[in-house]
Amino acid sequence: MEQSRGLTLIFIGKKKSSSRCKNESFLMDSNKFIVIHTGSRTLRIGRATDTLPVTVPHVIARRHKQSGQPCYEDAWLLREGLNKPESNEQRQNGLKMVDQAIWSKKMSNGVRRTPVSADQQTRNFSLINFYPPISAIAQALYVNPTDCYNIHWPVVRGQLNVHAGPGGSLTAVLADLETIWSHVIQKHLEIPLKDLKYYRCILLVPDIYNRQHIKEVVNMLLLNIGFSAIIVHQESVCATFGSGLSSACVVDVGDQKTSICCVEDGVSHRNSRLCLAYGGSDVTRTFFWLLQRAGFPYRDCQLSNRLDCQLLQHLKETFCHLDQDISGLQDHEFQTRFPEAPALLYQVRLGDEKLQAPMGLFYPTTFGIVGQKMSSLQFRSQGDSEDPHDEHYLLATQSKQDQSSKSAADRKAISRPSGCLEGEMSSQGGTGDLSDLPRSCGSGGGGGGMQGETELGAAHGESLMGAGEVEEPVSAHLSRKTAIMSQFESKALGLDKAVLHSIDCCASDETKRKMYSSILVVGGGLMFHGVQEFLLHRIINKMPPSFRRLVDNVEVVTRPKDMDPRLISWKGGAVLACLDTTQEMWIHQREWHRFGVRMLRERAAFVW
Repeated sequence: MEQSRGLTLIFIGKKKSSSRCKNESFLMDSNKFIVIHTGSRTLRIGRATDTLPVTVPHVIARRHKQSGQPCYEDAWLLREGLNKPESNEQRQNGLKMVDQAIWSKKMSNGVRRTPVSADQQTRNFSLINFYPPISAIAQALYVNPTDCYNIHWPVVRGQLNVHAGPGGSLTAVLADLETIWSHVIQKHLEIPLKDLKYYRCILLVPDIYNRQHIKEVVNMLLLNIGFSAIIVHQESVCATFGSGLSSACVVDVGDQKTSICCVEDGVSHRNSRLCLAYGGSDVTRTFFWLLQRAGFPYRDCQLSNRLDCQLLQHLKETFCHLDQDISGLQDHEFQTRFPEAPALLYQVRLGDEKLQAPMGLFYPTTFGIVGQKMSSLQFRSQGDSEDPHDEHYLLATQSKQDQSSKSAADRKAISRPSGCLEGEMSSQGGTGDLSDLPRSCGSGGGGGGMQGETELGAAHGESLMGAGEVEEPVSAHLSRKTAIMSQFESKALGLDKAVLHSIDCCASDETKRKMYSSILVVGGGLMFHGVQEFLLHRIINKMPPSFRRLVDNVEVVTRPKDMDPRLISWKGGAVLACLDTTQEMWIHQREWHRFGVRMLRERAAFVW
């Protein structure tokens, strides 16, 4: 436990190890690149030349300045929408669908799996041993809940954890990030902060990002922490770099969110981006619910207790799987170790719970989340005062130019003699302009390209124009589109359906064929035995029949080059740092200080 200035940083990490390159000058340059991949529960950071990044829990514990203050702790497994009247009924309905899916799929021997009821297991849980009391656990992640600390997770579901509670302001969250990252850089990478002016940073951001948050984080890295330059790139694209694939449908299942995006030749298809508000922690919570139904022996386990959450996370990672050939009851053991308490060893007999919990990712109603936004798509920027010449400015300028040219054409046509009107209009395309005028006015004064962009945006909940620029008929149209999008976002798509939806949003059949032949699964939320075969089976059974004939081979890749799927995106960031083609993407500290967020629009490798 590291204590400094009344705060405690929480991390468990690995020491770095550097790889050697034949070209010493190249090694020297690459050794000055720091790759940062932030997750909701884990931070991965290291030099681009490191074989493995430093991996630490992305959390901070701040000691109270005055005694007697109430403790505050950001939730881990608990979330909004779990205690609604419909939650339990939704869980039960989801579990019925899971059981039906388990029964309908035959095992490899051609026999259907026999369900194991909870009644068969209840009497088989037992406490079998005691151990002497242990001292307080060394890792600060296990700080005693009764101590005077506030626990903050600065990132939640891929976004900055801004909320109304203590430490939830944007300023406080950024301060937490700066403290954690600075500490890891100094203690684990052994780089003094004063030397960061000689280092550059590669920051990996979610595919569906909050522009204001990214802007503030870049500002903190360049001006506060002191990196000399930065590259900002998307996780999905870096995942393809790290796996060595030129094109892939990237399925990133994290602890709290699942993001899906189709990447082709280093470009993320904007319309294919989809973020689902569930992940590995929801599987952990569902596993606990299933254990309780079967008579879990550790009766004092609480989702509000951070130490119990750690235990449940470990049980899920140890016992859960997606291999339907593993059936029947099996006996397992686990220990509980808490500060100032005896360590206890339990024995537990588990059956279908180990398979039912991870299948919740394909039947998310099992999570019992009611009244929450479960699916997100990439929205248009709302604008930034520091970036006046953004897409809104360009679209408005284009719209005004189109209106002016059409008005001039109308006046010119009216001023001509009636005998010449028809011929002149035919030769100059006037008839087409006049016939397009009502449609153009109805769509906000934009040309054909503008309307196409509006339709594309509306299909993804993206409105390109302000309310003052849109006539009433189109306002009603956009309202209807928004209502449709709201209905879509309230639904929890299963993982397999979300993959099919993302691929279907690709523009051409050729691109769709590429995506079906390379579905890349990364992140730590889907690291279950049998996941590759399970996901492949569901994709093949649900993909459109027309593509079954066109796609030669549907392939799901879970461990490219036998790499840990949790590290693939970070490794891709390290590859990105060493490419000669990235030299034009660097945003230098002096440029950011002068131009600010406009540099992201100019230098980012994706459409900002």
